[in-house]
Amino acid sequence: MSLSTFTRGFLGAVTASVIMFAQASEVQAEALTVTDIAGRTVTFDELPDKIVLGEGRMMYGITPLTTRNPFEKIVGWNNDLILYDPDGFRQFENAFPEDTARLINFGNPYAGDFSIEAILEADADLVLLESGSLFKAEETGLMEKLSIAGVQVAFVDFRRNATENVVPSLLMLGRILGEEKRAAEFIDFYMAQMRKVTNIIDQIPADERPMVVVENAAGWQTDFCCWSFGPYNYGRFVELAGGTNYASTLANAYSVTLSLEGVIEANPTHIVATGANWAENRPEVTSVLLGYDAQEDVNRERIEALAARAGFSDLDAVKEGNYHAIFHQFYNSPYHFVAIQQLAKWFHPDDFEDLDPWGTFEELHDRFLPFDAQGTFWMSANRAG
Repeated sequence: MSLSTFTRGFLGAVTASVIMFAQASEVQAEALTVTDIAGRTVTFDELPDKIVLGEGRMMYGITPLTTRNPFEKIVGWNNDLILYDPDGFRQFENAFPEDTARLINFGNPYAGDFSIEAILEADADLVLLESGSLFKAEETGLMEKLSIAGVQVAFVDFRRNATENVVPSLLMLGRILGEEKRAAEFIDFYMAQMRKVTNIIDQIPADERPMVVVENAAGWQTDFCCWSFGPYNYGRFVELAGGTNYASTLANAYSVTLSLEGVIEANPTHIVATGANWAENRPEVTSVLLGYDAQEDVNRERIEALAARAGFSDLDAVKEGNYHAIFHQFYNSPYHFVAIQQLAKWFHPDDFEDLDPWGTFEELHDRFLPFDAQGTFWMSANRAG
């Protein structure tokens, strides 16, 4: 059997990272050199113990790699986790109340409120940034300022080319955190869960892959259709799950704006809306508020309302019960294998009858996270006639 599309996609990057991983000493007392996802060489005299997260949602990637308190080396972050996934933040807050309380909000690294002075006062060793923001970090002078201040910067990628860069990102973080063994365990779990889908999808012909429209943050703007993804992020998740991503047929871009007229003309087999609990920070959203604290009755009303919007209600996807909502924050987390499993069940139910994405989600929590799986992270509208 040939290698799956998924495996071929990042095999080269993984091989290079595995070599670095194998060369890492068990006791990292000496200097450590890593190559980050932006291709930059970063050298530490010793393991950093005061780390700043350019995005709070990087805790999704750090937490499963740590056998200790995941906040042990984190001095601060941007408060996006609190704003855009308050349900997830509360899980961390309940598990580590003192640590979450002491974290410094350094602001947005790519905006004027990011404080280099606060970084220096915290005596930070390292700032972690998303590789998709490298240009912004250079353009705004952030990289130069941090370099002058003697603070290292390393880039990870859990968002843009997520399925290609997740393993190298995790390997690098495992080395930086001194958690190589734990990182290897989580990567093995990640690969096993991905292959439950990709090994089957690789055998499905292109003409048997349904057309899918992804509504990125559906309901964030109540009178707008639609943001979507090209062959990146959720667009790539759709492809790996055996769908044809409509936005990828329009543009080879990370973000693609769709017109309602175009969606109607495409008449997709499935529509997948992403949602999270944004209502606490943005009360006007009509999104499906998915997450750890999701309320089934509230979200049932919300997804039915999205499916009933003018132009959508007459689409075959809606009429046949194929309007779905899935947790938005899978889009920048190494847990995207859960989303891909659920997408595959929607797109090819006969091929994945025995696949249990919620069971996978529970195992993720039982083995690698400091709190339990609960809430609602995906659902479908009940409009099939």
